[in-house]
Amino acid sequence: QVQLVESGGGLVQAGGSLRLSCAASGSIFSIDIMRWYRQTPGKQRVLVATITSDGSTNYSDSVKGRFTISRDKAENTVYLQMNSLKSEDTAVYYCNARILPNYSSTYRDYWGQGTQVTVSS
Repeated sequence: QVQLVESGGGLVQAGGSLRLSCAASGSIFSIDIMRWYRQTPGKQRVLVATITSDGSTNYSDSVKGRFTISRDKAENTVYLQMNSLKSEDTAVYYCNARILPNYSSTYRDYWGQGTQVTVSS
């Protein structure tokens, strides 16, 4: 089995910073793309940031210049450094990874359980 476990969410004042982590574990052969999404109540999950296996990154316009996605390939972990946080960044943040399990010949998408980020104004 494969698991994604997130950590690092919490309550922070506007202008502050948080760092989210997402560690993949289990029967992993390789990991391709890793992503962070966020979701607020009653709305669809929205893509925030992407990092490919070769380290290329992409961001939504709403977080560009404030958030940084990175990964530690040896630890199968993806990070999201969030700076200059705004109240509109308040959401549940989910990590997503495209993983090739040891027991499969095809990549599959896996999700973390989500971590709450609350920014007070």
